Amino acid sequence: MPAYITVNFTPTDKEKLQQYISAVPATLAKYNGEYLARGVFETLSGNIDYEMQVILAFPTREQATGWYYSPDYQTLIPLRDAGMRAQFQLLST
Repeated sequence: MPAYITVNFTPTDKEKLQQYISAVPATLAKYNGEYLARGVFETLSGNIDYEMQVILAFPTREQATGWYYSPDYQTLIPLRDAGMRAQFQLLST
């Protein structure tokens, strides 16, 4: 069953965020991950303390968590945290 990682975020350092964004696709490929959507979102209800969102899709939950916890992705986390304030969530059935 497919799995999705949603990322709500607010940029804090645009240069570091761009470096992170450029590095992520190479880490996704090994786990058959892909971007479904990314950009500014419109809140229809409730309060959300973030400006932007990304939705990543993976064929399975195992591939999604494999990507997130992979050494390749984990090395990007300090750059990610320097470039944005974020919340990551995993959604699968």
